[in-house]
Amino acid sequence: MQAPIYSILGSCQPTSRVHHRRRSVFRDPVVHSNSRISGNLNIWAPTKGSSAACLLADVYKDFMTLDAPELAKPEADPKTVASIILGGGAGTRLFPLTKSRAKPAVPIGGCYRLIDVPMSNCINSGINKIYILTQFNSQSLNRHIARTYNLGSGVNFGDGFVEVLAATQTSGESGKKWFQGTADAVRQFIWLFEDARHRHIENILILSGDHLYRMDYMEFVQKHIDSDADISVSCLPMDESRASDFGLIKIDEMGQIRQFLEKPKGETLKSMRVDTTALGLSPVEAKKFPYIASMGIYLFKTDVLLKLLRWSYPTANDFGSEVIPMAAEECNVQAYLFNGYWEDIGTIKSFFDANLALTDQPPKFHFYDPLKPIFTSPRFLPPTKIEKCRVMDSIISHGCFLRECSVEHSIVGIRSRLDYGVEMKDTMMMGADYYQTEEEIAAFLAEGKVPIGVGKDTKIMNCIIDKNARIGKNVVITNKDKVEEADRPSEGFYIRSGITVVLKNSVIMDETII
Repeated sequence: MQAPIYSILGSCQPTSRVHHRRRSVFRDPVVHSNSRISGNLNIWAPTKGSSAACLLADVYKDFMTLDAPELAKPEADPKTVASIILGGGAGTRLFPLTKSRAKPAVPIGGCYRLIDVPMSNCINSGINKIYILTQFNSQSLNRHIARTYNLGSGVNFGDGFVEVLAATQTSGESGKKWFQGTADAVRQFIWLFEDARHRHIENILILSGDHLYRMDYMEFVQKHIDSDADISVSCLPMDESRASDFGLIKIDEMGQIRQFLEKPKGETLKSMRVDTTALGLSPVEAKKFPYIASMGIYLFKTDVLLKLLRWSYPTANDFGSEVIPMAAEECNVQAYLFNGYWEDIGTIKSFFDANLALTDQPPKFHFYDPLKPIFTSPRFLPPTKIEKCRVMDSIISHGCFLRECSVEHSIVGIRSRLDYGVEMKDTMMMGADYYQTEEEIAAFLAEGKVPIGVGKDTKIMNCIIDKNARIGKNVVITNKDKVEEADRPSEGFYIRSGITVVLKNSVIMDETII
């Protein structure tokens, strides 16, 4: 009889399991690490009433009263794990920073890009088989990955690889569509894991390219193996104010996910409240964080992922709203509690706040860690030069020139130029892709043009300044009227959530007031 197709592909394990500690070696020929027995047991059955039968009966009773040794849990091996980093959609909530770049390519922290976070976490975890799925405005992301994470220079992966998988059209009706969602993006390239070269890949890690955190993925994988999970979801406690922005889960006493709702609202949101003291939170913390939120980080057994995307849910487009909730009803879907810093950089406000939080003392997250550093493109820039400046609670990246200016609670990106009398506060300045020489700057000023950087006596507050922006002399950017939303692309800026965003390559002329 031919085996059913789901057996061949590997089906989800039953969600309820009964574990028997007492075994008879006669009925359960399991090979243990401390046993000398190997292979199959061939039991000789003596005739009834013989002395041998009596002896074996006594031995049988003795074995039945002994506890069988516990099977050792296999140790997680990064060589059996591949990661897929999702490049994200159009990034409308992060617009205008995503006007000409993909979300993972957005600069952060002065000299990094968002993609450096999951890439570095993979490298530090020993995972060196990495795919990056891209679709929108991917040119700068592709260039950054090629310069930073290639096999010839930059970070050396040994026998691993980093491959960019761009959305493409293939044969068939479904192949004519671009990525329809996170699950659909992975489905369109799922054939890669059916290749014989990847037969050793036992688990597939699905990551997002727009989160800020530091995580050892192999601890996640070990918990996944120990709980014999088909799918594991990394999660963290969440407060009331932001809970509706995330997928929320309910778990049982074994950590198995029993309910998963994507971004619930109103009464549905209230129904997802849980007692988070079960996660180890104190009663005070549990009151503050009454929800369990998904981080959008998923770990699948390879055969389970193939089955779900190909056969169980062939039309499901999204992991969070479709695949995970449906799989929770038939598979062993486990929650993994992450207790470190994590931030979803999905909106202009969250991006702005996460950047300025890097200047806190002490910061909740910092990019430098001697054991688990965050890697980025090696640029070989000179040290920053600061002349008679006042700098407080700020980060100044390399290759900058600051002259008799004031910088407070701000981030100044690579190759930035701040001229005499500049006052900058609560600002994220991304820097520049190239330098202008002193001669070029002087020539620009003589012609009434604005060079790259910030001109004399300019005052900037509560602002994001994108790459290569040219801001003239005596400019005031403070949004004193407290406008929440405004679109002024012809004038070189937008306002989002009260934060002024100066566009990439834009020019703000002398004496301008925003």
